[in-house]
Amino acid sequence: MQPKIMMKKKSISASKASLVLFLCQMISALDVPLDSKLLEELSQPPTITQQSPKDYIVDPRENIVIQCEAKGKPPPSFSWTRNGTHFDIDKDAQVTMKPNSGTLVINIMNGGKAEAYEGVYQCTARNERGAAISNNIVIRPSRSPLWTKEKLEPNQVREGDSLVLHCRPPVGLPPPIIFWMDNAFQRLPQSERVSQGLNGDLYFSNVQPEDTREDYICYARFNHTQTIQQKQPISVKVFSMDSLNDTIAANLSDTDIYGARPVTERQPVLLTPTGSTSTKVELRGNVLLLECIAAGLPTPVIRWIKEGGELPANRTFFENFKKTLKIIDVSEADSGNYKCIARNTLGSAHHVISVTVKAAPYWITAPRNLVLSPGEDGTLICRANGNPKPSISWLANGVPIAIAPEDPSRKVDGDTIIFSQVQERSSAVYQCNASNEYGYLLANAFVNVLAEPPRILTPANKLYQVIADSPALLDCAYFGSPKPEIEWFKGVKGSILRGSEYIFHDNGTLEIPVAQKDSTGAYTCVARNKLGKIQNEVQLEIKDPTVIIKQPEYKVIQRYGQVSFECIIKHDSTLLPTVIWLKDNDELPDDERFLVGKDNLTIMNVTDKDDGTYTCIVNTTLDSVSASAVLTVVARPNPPFDLELTGQLERSVELSWIPGDENNSPITNFVIEYEDGLHEPGVWHYQTEVPGTQTTVQLKLSPYVNYSFRVIAVNEIGRSQPSEPSEQYLTKSANPDENPSNVQGIGSEPDNLVITWESLKGFQSNGPGLQYKVSWRQKDVDDEWTSVIVANVSKYIVSGTPTFVPYEIKVQALNDLGYAPEPSEVIGHSGEDLPMVAPGNVQVHVINSTLAKVHWDPVPLKTVRGHLQGYKVYYWKVQSLSRRSRRHVEKKILTFRGNKTFGMLPGLEPYSTYKLNVRVANGKGEGPASPDKVFRTPEGVPSSPSFLKITNPTLDSLTLEWGSPTHPNGVLTSYILKFQPINNTHELGPLVEIRIPANESSLILKNLNYSTRYKFYFNAQTSVGSGNQITEEAVTIMDEAMASRQVDIATQGWFIGLMCAVALLILILLIVCFIRRNKGGKYPVKEKEDAHADPEIQPMKEDDGTFGEYSDAEDHKPLKKGSRTPSDRTVKKEDSDDSLVDYGEGVNGQFNEDGSFIGQYSGKKEKEPAEGNESSEAPSPVNAMNSFV
Repeated sequence: MQPKIMMKKKSISASKASLVLFLCQMISALDVPLDSKLLEELSQPPTITQQSPKDYIVDPRENIVIQCEAKGKPPPSFSWTRNGTHFDIDKDAQVTMKPNSGTLVINIMNGGKAEAYEGVYQCTARNERGAAISNNIVIRPSRSPLWTKEKLEPNQVREGDSLVLHCRPPVGLPPPIIFWMDNAFQRLPQSERVSQGLNGDLYFSNVQPEDTREDYICYARFNHTQTIQQKQPISVKVFSMDSLNDTIAANLSDTDIYGARPVTERQPVLLTPTGSTSTKVELRGNVLLLECIAAGLPTPVIRWIKEGGELPANRTFFENFKKTLKIIDVSEADSGNYKCIARNTLGSAHHVISVTVKAAPYWITAPRNLVLSPGEDGTLICRANGNPKPSISWLANGVPIAIAPEDPSRKVDGDTIIFSQVQERSSAVYQCNASNEYGYLLANAFVNVLAEPPRILTPANKLYQVIADSPALLDCAYFGSPKPEIEWFKGVKGSILRGSEYIFHDNGTLEIPVAQKDSTGAYTCVARNKLGKIQNEVQLEIKDPTVIIKQPEYKVIQRYGQVSFECIIKHDSTLLPTVIWLKDNDELPDDERFLVGKDNLTIMNVTDKDDGTYTCIVNTTLDSVSASAVLTVVARPNPPFDLELTGQLERSVELSWIPGDENNSPITNFVIEYEDGLHEPGVWHYQTEVPGTQTTVQLKLSPYVNYSFRVIAVNEIGRSQPSEPSEQYLTKSANPDENPSNVQGIGSEPDNLVITWESLKGFQSNGPGLQYKVSWRQKDVDDEWTSVIVANVSKYIVSGTPTFVPYEIKVQALNDLGYAPEPSEVIGHSGEDLPMVAPGNVQVHVINSTLAKVHWDPVPLKTVRGHLQGYKVYYWKVQSLSRRSRRHVEKKILTFRGNKTFGMLPGLEPYSTYKLNVRVANGKGEGPASPDKVFRTPEGVPSSPSFLKITNPTLDSLTLEWGSPTHPNGVLTSYILKFQPINNTHELGPLVEIRIPANESSLILKNLNYSTRYKFYFNAQTSVGSGNQITEEAVTIMDEAMASRQVDIATQGWFIGLMCAVALLILILLIVCFIRRNKGGKYPVKEKEDAHADPEIQPMKEDDGTFGEYSDAEDHKPLKKGSRTPSDRTVKKEDSDDSLVDYGEGVNGQFNEDGSFIGQYSGKKEKEPAEGNESSEAPSPVNAMNSFV
């Protein structure tokens, strides 16, 4: 503990007034630190540390223990007085004193009687420096006497009268606690009408028949002896007026019976206290209890007021159904007149209690111990107050100061003792007694005169650790008499610390208000007085502050989602932080859904109860930081409730509701749905919706509907569950408001008219007996309508009509109450029949080898006999002029919608004979075909040869075999073969071209290089041009001598090892290439692909974007490495002025409503075989090894 040093001593002249001397010397004393080691070494007068209460009520069945404990140096001895005279405990075998204590133990359990030891006891603790005394302890044994025998008469009371059942418990010590019960030990119920008073009596403001019973029992509980005493049961019988008249009638005359009055109401009368005024005295600090209990019928209600003031707000309580006013911790300000007012419907009664608050003595300034050094001055002050004002008396070592040994350094001045120039013999214990008629106060205070050299109580080399920019407090707890002076130094040889950057406290503490890193180091405290000098060194370390660099942030999460709060910290490396998470400033719920990580908190499956504030607290041994964030859990709103229908009218009603909980997401709108319990029970329909701030809506209704409504709340999260349905509301029937919709007239046969419509829904019928009136007449022919009424159906067929003539049609709704408004008319047609004639003057114009244009004359509209759908062109290939074999004839159809007279035929095969005809179509079908028209397509370029095989490789020759094109598309004129060698680096050699007659199917190439790979390009030609080419590769073989040498080398062990090493190296290179490829780098495969490209196609020029020229067949220079070459060729289409709308609709084609074709037409492209395709005969292992030579 740190010692507390009073302010500096001030010397004054002897001529100063005594009050000034008292004030100055009062602050010169020292406080002795509560340091255990120091206290063991210093002499100290006795101090009472524990004693029994002044008024000590003991249990007469147990031993009496009177406590008296004290401390001092040397340890004090103890003695007792009883009733003012010395109590010799050695002469009483029943009394012992505890070792090293002044506590008395009086043995009652072994034959002693507690009554023999009643009296006033006082303890004295004494050593060589003085004597301290205890309070006067009054010992009284508790008493729980039996109830006196008494004869209790039954209480017979008339209904409505008041009644008081007296308890009158025996006088005990302390007073007993009173309560009323019945024979079954059940507390009797109390109310405003029946209640227990403070004196224990049971009061009835008015009795009722149910109050009749014979077991009203008053119990007294004596807590000290743990006993309960029971009064004899009291009987109460309540007579009602009816039963009382019956009893009187048996004994008295009619006149007397007439005088028995019925139960009458009465105005209040106070049962307690009596009279109009009374007085009450209470002591300061106690609880003030004021009581008013009144009789009356009806039962009066009690109200309390304070005349001329207000009842204290925080200390006033009402008990016993407001019949008791309770004010705790009363003071003199609570004195005054308190009025209770009892009131019922007939009047009121009141009583005024005049309250006076007296006060036993209480301390203003209790005397405090003084520690002085020789020659110093000091004062003891004893100030107390009370009502009446207490008297002050002083004792020295337990003896009145007037008869105590004289001390020249001491002077008594009323409630103050002044000490001047004290010496060691001036040490003593002084007692101050403040007393009045309501009690007394006794306080011990010693004067201890000590001469001690300085001592530093703070441990040597104590380490202080402080966070940077925080105050650093370095202790130098000290003691000495006289009081030492304190100085601080930094380091061993540093200068004394001074200046505004330091604060020096009176208790020796050095404060550095804002400690910085350079404040780290050793600090020395020096304490000195006239008796000596001592110093102590402490260490100061400055640490970096703990900072939350990533704080948790506000989160909004949907119910059952997952949320995470971050709390990333930075701290001093020498400090070990601990992170704690709180929810709403309390521990996290014990729930496995809460996962606390190193720097985060995760909550799984979030629920509504997780809503709140989450705080991350980081603690180290030196500092603590925290950060908070709010979690808002949102969800779909709860459904609305309490739906109510008001203002019911024939065509409208008002619906209102109460919104459910919006679950932290504002309601944006309400959706109102309805159910028609009459026509569609269980089916809910959308009615309307309103903004989320609206809770009422006026709804429009239809007749003859049994409405129920429900409301759905909507927020940003979603829709709530529907509310409970409202009450049902059945609207009255009425004529239909509307007619059927989507009325149509379309014939299904050439001689009928089928009239259809969409029937009205149930709620649209507006009443029972829904039917339809169907009317029709032939347009521009009939004047009168033909009508028929049909049941609730949606179709009617009119028979015997002319073929495909227009009709005016209308359908009107009606029910049992009448017709709907006049319906609008629609135009329909009777049934269609097949067209009668074929289109004429069919002409074909061949545009190119794959496209032709056909023309025809339209048919007269009257012969169509229906809605004109368009014209259909049937065409098929008769034969191919380049092949003799016939295939199965497959007819193709193109449809040209509308009244078109021409169309385009795409996708024709070149050099073929075709036929076509044209037909008109309506909704019923197609008419007769026009005469077949024959046309031919010209030659085109052929397809690629069907195959190319390279066989019989020798040292210098290869045999090529091929098949003719699948589609010659004309007369073949020749084949073109191009080939070129490929070296080991995949570079292409000179290109050679050979033209082969069309009737050939094989060729032997001679004079080739041995063991060389060649690439071949092969295509066919007609008079129109060249077709698509196919490619192939092949290798000539080695001579036998070289092969033998290679075989011999291959069988050598060293060569096998070399090959394995090379294979391993290749594997490593492949891995490196694969890694580079994944990183987006280039690799040689692309160059190889480019090297195998079509040699005839040059790369696009980068400067002007045009294609290069085809290379000359005689130019044997290889293509540039890495050139871009397409993998196929396309046939250039001939120019055409025809629009896409001229093309007909094929199997998958589409047309616009005007008959134009929707789609794309392009020439067919054939891809050439993949580049680098190997020959059907793979090279031998010997050839493969040759590449390494």
